[in-house]
Amino acid sequence: MSERMANGYQCLFEVRLLHHYWLDEGGTVFDTIGNQDKMNSRLLNYDKRSFIGVRPSITTNQALAACKCLFRETSLGFIVAAPTNAVIPIDTVFEFIVTVNDGQFYGYTALTLRSQTIYELHDNLDNISYRYKENVPLLSNLTGTKQVSGANTALYLSQTFPAQTADDNVESLVLSGSALLQLTSDSPSATTQQISAQANNLPVFLHQGDVPTIIPPAGLTGMPARGVRLSDDIADDVFAYLSLTAVNASDDAFSFVDAQGKVKPVAPVYQIRFKNRSTFWKYIDKSSGAVVSTEANALPLTYFGNAGSQQKPSEGLVKAEKSGIKITRLVSEIYV
Repeated sequence: MSERMANGYQCLFEVRLLHHYWLDEGGTVFDTIGNQDKMNSRLLNYDKRSFIGVRPSITTNQALAACKCLFRETSLGFIVAAPTNAVIPIDTVFEFIVTVNDGQFYGYTALTLRSQTIYELHDNLDNISYRYKENVPLLSNLTGTKQVSGANTALYLSQTFPAQTADDNVESLVLSGSALLQLTSDSPSATTQQISAQANNLPVFLHQGDVPTIIPPAGLTGMPARGVRLSDDIADDVFAYLSLTAVNASDDAFSFVDAQGKVKPVAPVYQIRFKNRSTFWKYIDKSSGAVVSTEANALPLTYFGNAGSQQKPSEGLVKAEKSGIKITRLVSEIYV
């Protein structure tokens, strides 16, 4: 009789990339819809692969192979599976590149107005070239935010929402006491709109604080203030970069192995939430071109439902109204 060997796999961790343009119901945030059947149906029909992709870095592909782990994209994000009896070094770091597959993504996603320009610099003294891409978020399970609600725990890879600063631009998300605000114009003297009186009632959306400060080598100038350094691992097409470490010594909920490197019985599920864009809806007479009315407050753009009481905008172009170089508001023009 021949000998048979079976090697089972289990989930090591899952990352969900959830975009609220495709999940919210008009002005109602997905998590607060309250109808579980509707929420389940929306997730079943959601597929992030239509607008964003994820792939492991070159080094991570090698590390996954060494650990005999499997990477698979899913409609909600991606999973990494490991052999059931695997022991993974506790200092293992897996890194992933998020890319944009659909140009329309930039029209309905908040915080995409900021340029992601690539800078190429050369240190003549040491004869080293440096390449940076500005405004690229770096998301990590070492700096993420945990929210606990009863028996449920949500693990977000975004950091805690920051307080407002003088450098924040339109669409920045900021805390004011316990409330979550969003800037509706650029600084200085930025206008704001309250998203929720209790920020803890909402998911932690990707925000400006997730973009790291660039610390340049001594003597090198000309790089952007925030972003990431490009390399063989971090390619030019990066929109966001994920770094996941096997053990978070400060909060074990974010770890994906135990102190001995064994796979956890219940895999952590990390979340990245993309905030849908909010704009001032301007109604224009299609015959005369005259402005009929403009909503007093910015309203969220969503595929499902309608945050306003009149016709909602299509998925198309959003215009930035300016005073000089300062954006004073983002507008969706609706011809009626």
